[in-house]
Amino acid sequence: MRYFVHIGYHGTKYSGWQRDPDVINVQQVIETALTRILKTPTFINGCGRTDAHVHASQFFFHMDVEREWDFDLVFRLNKLLPADIAVFDIIPMDGLPHARFDAVSRSYDYFIHTYKDPFLSDFSSLYLEKNWELDKMKAAVALLPLYNDYRCFCKTPDKNSHNICNVTTAALFVDAQRDRLRFQISANRFLGKMIRIIMGRLLEIGRGKMSVDEFESYLISKQTPAVIIPAHPQGLYLSKVTYPYLNLTSRSAFALLRDEESWLTV
Repeated sequence: MRYFVHIGYHGTKYSGWQRDPDVINVQQVIETALTRILKTPTFINGCGRTDAHVHASQFFFHMDVEREWDFDLVFRLNKLLPADIAVFDIIPMDGLPHARFDAVSRSYDYFIHTYKDPFLSDFSSLYLEKNWELDKMKAAVALLPLYNDYRCFCKTPDKNSHNICNVTTAALFVDAQRDRLRFQISANRFLGKMIRIIMGRLLEIGRGKMSVDEFESYLISKQTPAVIIPAHPQGLYLSKVTYPYLNLTSRSAFALLRDEESWLTV
């Protein structure tokens, strides 16, 4: 029987989602817990990958289990897993749907705070700067859905079978005090470090170090810049994953951080 598992995790202590024997990762921690509880080797397939120290307020993986359990698996998993990984739902699925390949939309949010706050340090990226050129940043963000080849915003584009990403929405927000920023983007897929690289360019525009025309020139030429400086990882969240047959609301309190009523569109 195939199951989809709806989870969230705080990625600060992990070197990303994907299994790697040399580093601590979210996938391995969950597989170890499942194997211990179900008393049989259990392997899982995630809806995508996240970079080291990146978070997911909504994430799905699928697993195949031969014998159904007769206890509360959500409870046992949450009791065994560390505090920075939470299981919200376990959903039996008909057939063999795939957590990664069947996803039709993924949304990410990136948060910035411009003042030092120990209660934000692991949840948002600190950039001690004021007076961002927000209008220019907004103009650059508005260009993103107009293009679909994102080779220029990938550090290793030649490793991909293709670099086409269909961006459906992209927007920039500020809080009422204008000292916190939020960048939101949705697409069918994303390339490695793509959002952090885009965010790094937007920060350059906001500082007056890059023009909107230069930003667009990369999208037009599809040339990877010689120097790429991604934005910090801790401000980035995978916040929504949608399937043709599954569209769940996030169960994480992170939803409060991105409450639309507390953010103003730039």
